[in-house]
Amino acid sequence: MSDLPRKAVTRGAKLAALPLGIAGRATLGLGKRLGGRPAEEVSAELQQRTADQLFRVLGELKGGAMKFGQALSVFEAALPEEVAGPYRAALTKLQEAAPPLPAASVHAAMAERLGPDWRELFLEFEDKPAAAASIGQVHRGVWQDGREVAVKVQYPGAGEALLSDLTQLGRVARLIGPLIPGLDVKPLIAELRNRVSEELDYALEAESQRVHADEFADDPDIFVPAVVTHADQVLVTEWMEGIPLSEVIADGTREQRDRAGQLLARFLFAGPARTGLLHADPHPGNFRLLVDDGPADGWKLGVLDFGTVDRLPEGLPEPIGAALRMALEGDAAGVLEMLRQEGFVKPSISLDPDAVLDYVLPIIEPAAVDEFRFTRAWMRAQAARVGDPRSPAYALGRQLNLPPAYLLIHRVTLSTIGVLCQLDATAPFRAELLDWLPGFAGE
Repeated sequence: MSDLPRKAVTRGAKLAALPLGIAGRATLGLGKRLGGRPAEEVSAELQQRTADQLFRVLGELKGGAMKFGQALSVFEAALPEEVAGPYRAALTKLQEAAPPLPAASVHAAMAERLGPDWRELFLEFEDKPAAAASIGQVHRGVWQDGREVAVKVQYPGAGEALLSDLTQLGRVARLIGPLIPGLDVKPLIAELRNRVSEELDYALEAESQRVHADEFADDPDIFVPAVVTHADQVLVTEWMEGIPLSEVIADGTREQRDRAGQLLARFLFAGPARTGLLHADPHPGNFRLLVDDGPADGWKLGVLDFGTVDRLPEGLPEPIGAALRMALEGDAAGVLEMLRQEGFVKPSISLDPDAVLDYVLPIIEPAAVDEFRFTRAWMRAQAARVGDPRSPAYALGRQLNLPPAYLLIHRVTLSTIGVLCQLDATAPFRAELLDWLPGFAGE
């Protein structure tokens, strides 16, 4: 592959093939069952083939297709286990790897953006990428002052491909939706599309990373690599070792899982309080657990990729914490009134306060206890409760509204909880809320 596949018709055909492939395999599976093969065997084979196609298409296309795949990957914890297995492996691959650009394309991009003598800036530069993401790939190098660095190079044509993919994915969202039951795919795609310009702007990303690196420079728990330099579509930061969260999820120890979960929850709430910015891409590929020979409570969470942030100068909105506190106190009327004030319930909608409280309480269970075990089973139960058309929670949920100001906060929070469930982490979630969420502790 010499470049990002750029022609809209080519990319559109590949994306359209996803749901068509799913439909074709379902028909083939029906034929095999009629031919006498066990239903479970046929179903498992179809799921594996679908997962393989999903990774191959989204990974090859990079751009918005891969960005969408990464966003989906944090929700696999909500899938029934018999469905989740094949998708878990395929989607997790999207968090850390994709087919790389050849070295010649990388060299040309570096020369165009840093000048023909770009190699003089580095003592070493590895042509083979260390990681690949939706719009760029990362190379390891040694900067001229001896620092080990990560060099992120944006794929040629990434912007055009990103917009084209997300437009096409929007058209086939109805067919892709069943891959993740209970998740409304169209708003997710629309929100990803709205963030395209920020995602492509490495100057904005460099500034957001600098803010975090400065704020957490001496922090005992969170580490953010410093920015070395940036140019148009090239970002150079200090290199960071550590265990990718995807590896902790796959086979981490209990200590690693719990420490990673605790720090992930802390960063979710402390980040906006301390920097006025919300890191808005919380998939496992963007985090590392920095483990040393000391006790687990000294390990740090390393954070990468600040291409998408939500700007929250006052931190997370105070009504979130206030509504959480009132719900745990059993103040049904207060919760409904707060939801109305913030636009979650439109003026024309009439709801029973107790029904609203019944809807909310199971979701906020982690905030009610000193320590909570986040599991895939718990996540699946929540997804089934609000996603089953026969459930009262489903009917009530359809009457709620998600105000634009809360859209990104909602997705980031859900995604982080999804990762906590993938980690199977026991975390003191409530303590982090008390420390960092405005309004939750009361006066």
